Amino acid sequence: MSQKASIWNPWHGCHKLSEGCRHCYVYRTDGKYGKDSSVVAKTEKFDLPLQQKKNKTYKIPSGNLVYTCFTSDFLVEDADEWRAEVWEMIRTRRDLDFLFITKRIDRLHECLPDDWGDGYDHVTICCTMENQDRIDYRLPIYKAAPIKHKIIICEPLLGPIDFRGELGDWVEQVVAGGESGKEARICNYDWVLDIRRQCMEADVGFWFKQTGSYLLKEGCEYKIARQFQHSQARKAGINYERKKEK
Repeated sequence: MSQKASIWNPWHGCHKLSEGCRHCYVYRTDGKYGKDSSVVAKTEKFDLPLQQKKNKTYKIPSGNLVYTCFTSDFLVEDADEWRAEVWEMIRTRRDLDFLFITKRIDRLHECLPDDWGDGYDHVTICCTMENQDRIDYRLPIYKAAPIKHKIIICEPLLGPIDFRGELGDWVEQVVAGGESGKEARICNYDWVLDIRRQCMEADVGFWFKQTGSYLLKEGCEYKIARQFQHSQARKAGINYERKKEK
């Protein structure tokens, strides 16, 4: 039985940082409503993990996986003044599993709580590495970071990736996926398969999350509607679960 999930966005808005941000889905969505995505602001859901129903039970039930800060970056500079309060909520709700994705892994040390140590057991920090340039810069920082649960996100996948033999027990999974939206850049299925090969050789989990809008496979370019991008990736049947217990 899969873990139930909740979404918690304590703040909204971000600043484009690297090539993967060019066609950011948050900017795309906000743009439809004339909203400026570069303005980072607290949301009305800021304290969601502590919010309770009338019967005094938490709105987010115990045991849920909480996708955190998916309309921003947890480590964005603009949120520095609010982050300590968020860490306190995460500390209080140890009955939940929190997961966030960052492109700012180089800011991690200045953003951690004092009692972090080698990481909280119930927090997964994922790092985006969308091309070889970001692999070369972010992977060494991420590998050395004190985090209990690590997942590499190669999404949107913008080119072939060589992990240079650095995958291993320290990372639980690599996620790969193409870019969505009308302006999406093409994803080559060969890039996906090569990431899978590297994961299998290192016995690291691999998840082909979505095809993206444009997939190049065996010399043919396919345009895939948004509602089918996840299901088509699943049909490929190339996900890999690591064999060893870490």
